[in-house]
Amino acid sequence: MTTATAPPRTGGVTPLRVLNSEWIKLWTLRSTFWSLLAAIVATIALGMLFSWGFAGRLGDHARPIDHAATMAVTVPLRPYVIAQLAVGVLGVMMITGEYSTGMIRATLSAVPGRLPVLAAKAAVFSLVVLILMEIASFAAFLGGEAILSSQHVQATLSSPQALRIVIGVGLYVTVVGLLGTALGTIIRSTAGAIAALFGILLVLPILGEVLNLTSWGKHVTPYLPSNAGGDLLTNAPDPGSLAPWTGFGLFVLYTAVAMAVAAYLLKRRDA
Repeated sequence: MTTATAPPRTGGVTPLRVLNSEWIKLWTLRSTFWSLLAAIVATIALGMLFSWGFAGRLGDHARPIDHAATMAVTVPLRPYVIAQLAVGVLGVMMITGEYSTGMIRATLSAVPGRLPVLAAKAAVFSLVVLILMEIASFAAFLGGEAILSSQHVQATLSSPQALRIVIGVGLYVTVVGLLGTALGTIIRSTAGAIAALFGILLVLPILGEVLNLTSWGKHVTPYLPSNAGGDLLTNAPDPGSLAPWTGFGLFVLYTAVAMAVAAYLLKRRDA
């Protein structure tokens, strides 16, 4: 007499399963915790420190600061320039970490279509970063303004452009991280992708300042990626800069193009 046994349950590749896989991989990366912690601490702690220093300058009535009320909106949020580097590095390592260990072969074998892997990485990463950085941005702003209140120059979320700038920090840093993921997929080297990302974020703006010395450079500089994206985070733009959401939209477009190139190469190249 034979006993019938049910065949083991198997399931195909579904978007939910790919998302769950990438969620697990994100939180098993040791760099995830430390990179996000660095970004959050830099945003909040340094925001408080910058606000404390600015409040001290406001207390020196012998050297009054012009446009202090306008600056009060952005001073607590200036550390985003440091947070973007931590998040950008994490974005790179989301994909290059798998290439360095060879785990990418198992990942792409499990998901033969390949593109769902990149989409899931981007979705999981952007959701986590956006939520955490928005919380950090609001905390830095509210805490910084509490410090500035000692000099009676603090801003509120209802101040002109303030809410847009506070929300913009989380949006901008998230897009930087996605740009890092795209570069990591294209270059497939942690060091190379980080160098490329830092070049875009830090070197190009410096070159832009040099270009501003030429007659044609002033027409190019506003369209550089980080300059365009940074327009979302200022309430005192330069006359030649783009409108806040226009500049950020251009930065998103740059990132979308990088993602499209990454998707093409992921599909075409061997793991």
